[in-house]
Amino acid sequence: MIYSSDSYLLTKSQKYESLFFVENHRKLNDTISAISTPKGEGGISIIRLSGPSSLSIIDKIFQPRSSRTKIASIETHTITYGHIVNPKTHEVIDEVLVSVMLAPRTYTREDIVEINCHGGSIPLLETLELTLQMGARLAEPGEFTKRAFLNGRIDLIQAEAVADIVRAKTDLSLKVAVNQLEGRLSKKIRQIRDIIMEVLVNIEASIDFPDEDIDIISLDTMSHKIDSAIEISKDLLSTADDGRIITEGLKGVILGKPNVGKSSIFNALLNEDRALVTSIPGTTRDAIEEFINIDGVPVKLTDTAGIRQSDDVIEIESIARAKMYLDQADIILMVLDASSEITDEDRAIISLVANKKTIIVINKIDLNRVLEIDNIQSLAPGKPVVSVSARDERGFDLLRSAIKNMVLSTDFLTADAVFVTRSRHKKAIKDAAESLEYAYMSIKNHNSPDLIAVDLRGALRNIGEIVGEIASDEILDQIFSKFCIGK
Repeated sequence: MIYSSDSYLLTKSQKYESLFFVENHRKLNDTISAISTPKGEGGISIIRLSGPSSLSIIDKIFQPRSSRTKIASIETHTITYGHIVNPKTHEVIDEVLVSVMLAPRTYTREDIVEINCHGGSIPLLETLELTLQMGARLAEPGEFTKRAFLNGRIDLIQAEAVADIVRAKTDLSLKVAVNQLEGRLSKKIRQIRDIIMEVLVNIEASIDFPDEDIDIISLDTMSHKIDSAIEISKDLLSTADDGRIITEGLKGVILGKPNVGKSSIFNALLNEDRALVTSIPGTTRDAIEEFINIDGVPVKLTDTAGIRQSDDVIEIESIARAKMYLDQADIILMVLDASSEITDEDRAIISLVANKKTIIVINKIDLNRVLEIDNIQSLAPGKPVVSVSARDERGFDLLRSAIKNMVLSTDFLTADAVFVTRSRHKKAIKDAAESLEYAYMSIKNHNSPDLIAVDLRGALRNIGEIVGEIASDEILDQIFSKFCIGK
């Protein structure tokens, strides 16, 4: 059989494209329903239906204000006023607005109906129950977004970004999630994939038709392209640690002996009186946790009990918990009293944090200063030292900057920055980069094309897993199970 070079290479490319998108073409034939707004009282609550029976289900339970209006004739992307009525008892359940959105211009690419109810739990639950009685199925966690993915509207990175937007705790984490929803990370991943596919198609052409006159790119061109894919992968991997921190946040712990001002520092960082502050040592018994925003980085900060020798059973347990939080922390704020000399208790705590990311915070600089920074730096070499006054709220801008600088390797986020935010993405990109490096060396060493192709196929599979072009039901269930039911 004789192939032209263009037709052969095109056929090979189409083969790989079809392998990738087979999962995305699965269709779901039932209709799902769920409450898409938070629990509790409010102005409105929304029930969302998606699937082929959405219109027929709403037609059975919704009476438009105008009796001449039929659901089947309602124009897409419009809102209609009326009542939810129990078709068996003819009882009016609620006064509602019904939004109709017809496929494919919807979130799931299926017919969608949204019922805007009053924000009380009783009419909301009764309306939901009616949709289920009329043939809908209660949606699983994240199933609306899962359908958007399976129907090809979004890829898996974008689907995960939806969850990140919902959970965003700072403006910075929201910007990163929105960038991913807009497809900026997906674009980089597909750039790597397209390079791999181009080289792989040419390699397989040389394997299948070694004697045919097929226009195959040179080995030098192949190695150059693979090298560019490796560089893109490395650039993405360099953002992974910062991306995880921006999205997931940090665990920060305030440690120190009693009465050095840990709770005062905790309150100052929160800008509110969250922890009880007294002059009595040992006031804080149980750990107190709150999220704070450090220049866009969400930090789950824990104020712990003062660490000291004690015979008090409750205080002993509180100190044990403080040490437990220490083991789990990403960053430690170890507090010292500027108005007193270093004690054995201070030295013991410094030894506990020797191998942790720690900022030494010298508090009470508004008092007569006894403690010198040089003494601290000799006991805790390499640890940054920040002086503050929790009473006067002095030095906290420097403390916030020190926290950010300790955990973020990049200076800051630009409007179009791309970050890798999930360990799943990081592992797949790392595995792909390793396979690409093997392929690059094989090309440079003029190894067998079959060996090069094996590594390129492995890299292609790793990249496909990131955007969901290759994804098992187990992986999808694991990802979408973390969503709320109505999303």
